[in-house]
Amino acid sequence: MGGTKSGNERTERKGIKSGTRVSRVHVVSDVHGNAEALARAGEGADALICLGDLVLFLDYADHSRGIFPDLFGVENADRIVALRTERRFDEARALGRELWAGLDREQVIEGAVRRQYEEMFAAFPTPTYATYGNVDIPALWPQYARPGTTVLDGERVEIGGRVFGFVGGGLPTPMRTPYEVDLEEYAAKVEAIGEVDVLCSHIPPEVPELCYDTVARRFERGSAALLDAIRRTRPRYALFGHVHQPLARRMRIGATECVNVGHFAATGRPWVLEW
Repeated sequence: MGGTKSGNERTERKGIKSGTRVSRVHVVSDVHGNAEALARAGEGADALICLGDLVLFLDYADHSRGIFPDLFGVENADRIVALRTERRFDEARALGRELWAGLDREQVIEGAVRRQYEEMFAAFPTPTYATYGNVDIPALWPQYARPGTTVLDGERVEIGGRVFGFVGGGLPTPMRTPYEVDLEEYAAKVEAIGEVDVLCSHIPPEVPELCYDTVARRFERGSAALLDAIRRTRPRYALFGHVHQPLARRMRIGATECVNVGHFAATGRPWVLEW
């Protein structure tokens, strides 16, 4: 698992030098193939933070976009979205097996993801600090991350005098996306970063209002370990994405401002943190 350290192997990387004051950071999540907007996301900022999900497998708002419709057509994309939306996951998996029959699924997907990563990583400005989303493939990132892009997972970095901790990936779901880790492994990554000023993750803390997607009409998976860390360590901010249309985009938990930074693929706008 790229960049991940266990609890007593916590790593703190040095980012922008401590004496250099950074007053503006842009944060994006759920890029899902929007390379054009990503190339502009760092404009006016001293650093860009990306909370993952660079890959576009299937756009639930536009079923003609993504790896799946490119391979199997829009009609089949319509069918599989309908099944997943109705939580008929067994039927959705059966449809998937039928469509993939005779194809080398891993090889085909990896080739498509590589083409997207080439474009996505080329769009990152310098400096960028990034972690994985649940649909990303961490093993491929070292091949595309360029100088100026720092990948972190279960690690900390200092940016402009503040300490940022990064926790990538998601927890197990019926969707079985590529980078789902078990509860213990995820909790170990949260524990590894310790006390930070800004807690950055792909998925939200396990709070119903932050986890419910009002368009998909379902709860996405949040993390109890993140919620516990927020209550114990009281970071200034907890930043995340994953839930594209949340019931609540931000709320306070004690001293911590919890913020869903937005569905960047749809908005093309980063969330701005200034100090």
